[in-house]
Amino acid sequence: MKNFVDELGINGHLTIIKRNKDGSEEVLLDDPNIIVSGMGVGLSYLFTGSGSNNILDYQIDRFQVGVSGPPAGGVTSSINQLSGALTESEYGAGSNLFIDVRSQITGNTLTTLPAALIPHSKITRIGDSSVRYTLVIDEEACNNLTRESNQANINEIGMLMKNPTGNASARPILVCYRTFSNIRKTSDFSLIFRWTLNF
Repeated sequence: MKNFVDELGINGHLTIIKRNKDGSEEVLLDDPNIIVSGMGVGLSYLFTGSGSNNILDYQIDRFQVGVSGPPAGGVTSSINQLSGALTESEYGAGSNLFIDVRSQITGNTLTTLPAALIPHSKITRIGDSSVRYTLVIDEEACNNLTRESNQANINEIGMLMKNPTGNASARPILVCYRTFSNIRKTSDFSLIFRWTLNF
């Protein structure tokens, strides 16, 4: 599927911004991301007419963050899930994020995982073939995480296509991914991920 995505010329860019309570901002990352094989899978369902009949099911409408960094074997286009995706409770009960738990397509299997829905107001067309997603982890979200009594830092993110197979209950699939240096998230700041995809 990677060649299929390459032929279509799909690529992306991610900027991560730390916004402090006083309104000051710091750019933590400004780099390309990886379009993973799930994008090819989703688009093949669309172009061959073998998946969902509802065009809305092909929207990228949710994202996940994780704490385990690059998967074993390194970052490649064959990644189909985050290596340390957050649990529903780790996103934070007091945040503005709406968390949806679904069976996610992970290779040839299904894995039940939570994801944060992307509000329509945060999806912007910025050109004939470019879309920007503004993902916000607010001050109340993902704070002071721990795993097995150790500090857990946010260091990976992915966006997912809603339901390309057209299953009665949506089955998202990971379509783009990026790792980054550890961020110890606290209530002192929010994180803004500006993710642009070019089709």
